[in-house]
Formats: sequence, C-alpha cells, structure tokens
Amino acid sequence: MIYLVYGGSGSGKSSFAEKLLAGFASNKKYYIATMMAQKDDEDAQKKIARHKKMRSGKGFKTIEQPKDLEKINVEDGASALLECMSNLCANEMFDAASGTQKSEDEVCKKIITGIKGLSSVLENLVIVTNNVFEDGVQYDESTKIYIRVLAKINCELAKISDKVYEVVVGIPMELK
Repeated sequence: MIYLVYGGSGSGKSSFAEKLLAGFASNKKYYIATMMAQKDDEDAQKKIARHKKMRSGKGFKTIEQPKDLEKINVEDGASALLECMSNLCANEMFDAASGTQKSEDEVCKKIITGIKGLSSVLENLVIVTNNVFEDGVQYDESTKIYIRVLAKINCELAKISDKVYEVVVGIPMELK
C-alpha cells in the first residue's frame, strides 16, 4: 500500500508518518532520507540532525538517497518511509554542479517511476510531501517551475496512493 502524508512546514507530518511506519507488521523498516545539506547550510544540517534523533531507536534502517530512487535496494515485503518529496524533487530537478535544470516532464516521470518501482517491492510505502503552494510569495521563474513540478508529482502520488492524509497543526485528516 502507498500512504501519502501531506502538510505544511512544521505541521507534524513527519511524526505522523513515522507512527504509520512504526505500526506496520513488517520486520524490516526503511527510512529513505532525501535531504542533502551543503557544508555551509546550518539550517539543513540541524533539520537532518533533528530527524535522525526523532527516528533513533525506532528500528528503522536509514537509506540516504537524495535522488535516483531506482537505485534503492530493499527487501521484498518490507515497509519504508520516504522523507520527503519536496527535497527529492529539487534534487532531481536542479544540478548544482552544472547549473542545469531538468524539464518538468522528465523530473515528474523519473520520480513517479521510482515510486512505482519501490512500491512494487514494498508492502507499505509512506511518502511525506509538502504543501508549498499557499504562501502568496512571488518567486523567480525556476522556483515557479519547481513548485509546478512538485504540484504535479503530488497529484500523481495522490492518484496512486491507497490512503492520503493531510496533517494540520499536528492533526492528521484522512482525505482518501
């Protein structure tokens, strides 16, 4: 089964997603972490450290995979939490080394194909994604494209998910 957990920053979606994963009967549980932190990005490093602390002692095997979901090897019948789609989307879309940006369709297709591949092996896949669509801020063109791609991916994920939850102020609401 695929579970999509959606919410704004600081909404409690990560905690809820981890509780979902912890509740599955699977003996093997993976935490697929997609966030990359540059050496000078203290905020990202703090967030990664906080998430590692949150999942410490919960029996999850962490896979650091900032992109290329198709390269992940997991045991058949295991369960996994993918944290989070907004980081994965950015990592797949922007190549910092070359300064290039992949097309919307290329990024969307690659991520959805990777998700389908993972879910075909896993008993349960919990995917965390962000609501970044309601702040009213005007962005540059590349950020607008990123937001559009993430929206497309979220819509596709909602279609293929068995359950969809939105988490608001720590309260999970089942949408599907």
